[in-house]
This record gives sequence, C-alpha cells and structure tokens, in this order.
Amino acid sequence: MSDVSVEHVTKIFPGHDAKDEPVLALDDVSFEIQDQEFCSILGHSGCGKTTLLTMLAGFEQPTEGRVLVDGRPVGRPSWTRSVVFQDYALFPWLTVERNVAFGLEMKKIPSAQRSAIVERNLRLVGLDGFEKRYPHQLSGGMKQRVSIARALAVDPEVLLMDEPFAALDAQNRAMMQEEMGRILAEADPAARKTMVLVTHSIEEAILLSDRIIVLSSRPGRVKENIRVDLPRPRDEDQPGFVELRRHIRQLIHEELYAESRSAHTRA
Repeated sequence: MSDVSVEHVTKIFPGHDAKDEPVLALDDVSFEIQDQEFCSILGHSGCGKTTLLTMLAGFEQPTEGRVLVDGRPVGRPSWTRSVVFQDYALFPWLTVERNVAFGLEMKKIPSAQRSAIVERNLRLVGLDGFEKRYPHQLSGGMKQRVSIARALAVDPEVLLMDEPFAALDAQNRAMMQEEMGRILAEADPAARKTMVLVTHSIEEAILLSDRIIVLSSRPGRVKENIRVDLPRPRDEDQPGFVELRRHIRQLIHEELYAESRSAHTRA
C-alpha cells in the first residue's frame, strides 16, 4: 500500500537576510491520495506546487503538519519515492541502459536481474533498441522517457514528477502525454504506482489523473480536490473533459483575478 497523506502542512521559508520578510509558501494544506492513484497538483506559479513535491520526496520538511506515505512520516530522500525532474538529470557519459540501471546498481541488484529490469522498463517506455545510445543522441522526449524508465526501475512506492514535459515543444509534449497514458494502461495492475504530477497544464492533468488538487495563489491552500471519473483513454473533445477543463480554468482564473486585485490594492 502506498497511500499519501498531507496533513495540515504549512511551509515558511526564511528571508535571505534580516531585512527580508519570511515567505509563507503553503498554509494548512491537507489532502489524501489513495494507493495507485495518479494525482496532479495544479495552480498558479508560485503557489507551492513544487514545494509540496519536494516535501513528498524528503528534500524539504514542513514547518508545521505532516507528510505521510503508507502511514509513515516522510524522512530523508529514498528510492521508495523516485523523482522525475523537468531537466531529465541523465548522466551524459552513460548509455541509456546504464542510466536506467544506475539506481539498481546503488541497490546492489544482481547483474542478471538488473538487466531484466532495465529491458522491461525500456520496453515499457518504447525505447527498446536504444540501449546503447548516449543522451546526446536522443531527442528531448526520448530523454524524458529514459528518466521515467530509470525512476520506475527501482520499483518505488511513489513516483513524483515535477513538470516533466514542460521543456518539450508542443508536439513532443502531446506525444509524451499519450505515452504516459499508454504506460498507465499497459503497466501490470498489481505493480501500478501511486503517482504525483506537478503541472501547469489543465489538459495534461485531466488526461492523466484520477485526482486533481487545485491550489490557491500563494500562500497555497487547497482550493478544490477533484476526483476525475472520466473513462480511459481520454480525449479532449469528450463532453466530460470539456466541462471539467472549463471548471478548473475558472478556478485558476479566480485566483489570478484575486492576486491581480490584491496587487493593485497594495499599489
């Protein structure tokens, strides 16, 4: 089981010096993600989406409240919570297969078993045949597939993704969204991971998610916790898709308007 619980989490960052005011990034945030759910976190820039993800990864700790995975407080970073970053974070001197195998080597998985795991995950992301290539020989979308395969290879309890497709052009981004949908559909149901995606894209969140957490503008608070019940595979022309996109867009626009009005009042 890999349930995720965020309980009354507040995060305050100190100022850079004595003259700077502390920054309240998140304020009393609570929500739950069920085992094997795909959850997206949406919100305006600066609302604390990535801060939440770094706390789930163990890179940061809450100022107040708790972050739990399977009922246990998140401590230091661990292979049980793999992270896919926006910038791929591949080792340029290693081949595709060696990049995917890196975490397995750190876990001291035997060579034969390691090879089988690498092969299975490269096949899952559609990169079988590219095992001997180096990152500079791959497109941006292919690099991100390697990152996803590497994160899945260590068999994490939770897969965390920080805007993994944001650096791609529109065509590659759409392709990677389709690929992620395919990976979700083809993965062994017994081995499916709990996944958390930080994204600015409403369409991406609806295409992939079982649950969407919409955050308010800073300080981030849960504006709405939305269960997505649309059948898969999903299409942007589905009536339910269009209706949900309109609803979420309205939530985001309300926050943009409120922030703009607040800035005008302060001025």
